[in-house]
Amino acid sequence: MSDRPLGAILAGGAGRRMGGDKALAELGGRPLITHVAAALETAGCDVVAVGRAEPVAGIHAVPDDAGGRGPAAGLLTALRIAAGRPVVLVATDQPLLRPETVTALLQLHGHAVVPMAAGTRQVLCAVYREDCLEPLTALMATDPTPSLQRLLDDLPFRAVLEAEWRGCGEDGRSWRSIDTPDELRELEAVLRTLD
Repeated sequence: MSDRPLGAILAGGAGRRMGGDKALAELGGRPLITHVAAALETAGCDVVAVGRAEPVAGIHAVPDDAGGRGPAAGLLTALRIAAGRPVVLVATDQPLLRPETVTALLQLHGHAVVPMAAGTRQVLCAVYREDCLEPLTALMATDPTPSLQRLLDDLPFRAVLEAEWRGCGEDGRSWRSIDTPDELRELEAVLRTLD
């Protein structure tokens, strides 16, 4: 059993706004999910795609636990398979995830370590530890699809404020999600200007 953190990529969504499988939508000639996986691997994480029965783009996958769906179900599955290791939870549509940000978040202590941006908890670029398993299980027993925001309402978590995350070189790109083909094209154009 590895002692490395688990990088859990939520990859089970239908991708309706994208018009197809978001994980396989291409950016720079590569599937979105591979950009996310590369950042997690660089940060020293074992990587798994959560919410899928079959591997995607060469990434090992695990289906959500029976009866669950949505980000909370993905986190619950990840915490269970992590077997005590920290879980870095991200989405398949966050291709600008910075390994340096992941590394910085993993170095902080707390049941959950969550960046704050414009007053919002960035629950899909956050670290969750085993302490979250019991409260999340209890929450899902009463609501099978709770928001992760709701979990944090009742959980002591370590908020990472903007001054702190900017201090590690983050500019907000790590939690930027790409939801539509237009957003994907815009990002592709931006990346071309950086080459």
